[in-house]
Amino acid sequence: MQLVVARIGRAHGIKGEVTVEVRTDEPELRLAPGAVLATDPASAGPLTIETGRVHSGRLLLRFAGVRDRNAAEALRNILLIADVDPDESPEDEDEYYDHQLMDLDVVTADGTVIGRITEISHLPSQDLFIVERPDGSEVLIPFVEEIVTEIDLEEQRAVIDPPPGLIDDRAEIASARDAAEDDGA
Repeated sequence: MQLVVARIGRAHGIKGEVTVEVRTDEPELRLAPGAVLATDPASAGPLTIETGRVHSGRLLLRFAGVRDRNAAEALRNILLIADVDPDESPEDEDEYYDHQLMDLDVVTADGTVIGRITEISHLPSQDLFIVERPDGSEVLIPFVEEIVTEIDLEEQRAVIDPPPGLIDDRAEIASARDAAEDDGA
């Protein structure tokens, strides 16, 4: 199985180094010198990590054959993909690989169906579930402990306790707004 472990950012310096947005809890294993990674798009790779170092809190990598800033900049936004054992799970029981979370049903604690996870967005501050609702609209659910209270892989569901306003239907909001305007007229 293949997992996205990083996204290449901007070029750093003039010798072919790039910043990377790490998307793995094991960068020392997956992004070590000598690692050969597939890419998305596939036409950009595979890429072999030649060197890696941390600079000002960011991981910098240089790939074999990438020797200058222009070549490094051409790699910007490419996803780095590692092969992993399909039975492998993260060491921490509260961590999940994206493929484990995709297509989970999202429900509230009382069983109300919110939708299905169709994508996971990795932002600097937190991850977001992009959930497709039964009507085809999308809602963004922050993947934080206060909101996502349970992940049940056996039942294929994520239980959430959303704060007010997070998943309210636009129709309900519009109806409430219209009712308030009618009362004020």
